Amino acid sequence: MVFAALAWPGSYPLYLAGTVFLLGVSVPVCTVAELALGQKDPGSVVLDEVVAMPLCYLGWVTDRWLATGRCSLEDLLAQPHAWLIVGSGFLVFRCLDIAKPWPIRAVQSMPGGWGVMLDDFLAALGTATILLLLTRAV
Repeated sequence: MVFAALAWPGSYPLYLAGTVFLLGVSVPVCTVAELALGQKDPGSVVLDEVVAMPLCYLGWVTDRWLATGRCSLEDLLAQPHAWLIVGSGFLVFRCLDIAKPWPIRAVQSMPGGWGVMLDDFLAALGTATILLLLTRAV
């Protein structure tokens, strides 16, 4: 899981940089995949979902880092309800990605890898917001 790999070292700047880098690299890769497969947002390409997952947990990671100065995977998973947060993040992201409420559906029409990635980017931002509210409530 990309989230675990980025959180493992406990470096907040590395988590941010890795998330941004992966999202950026995935746009041209998804563009090439669309061209090679001759389909718009082919279902066999899951890179967009994989690289969006760290963004889903960005609010939780940021909140933990601001509160304690630590955000390693070990620190995150040692929190009460951590597995509920991780599982909820995955489920909320998949629900938003499948249902595609506005504006998620609207950005899918953008050309090439932008359309492939931006819908997942927005679904991940929505998930991050929901998870942040959840983590503050528990």
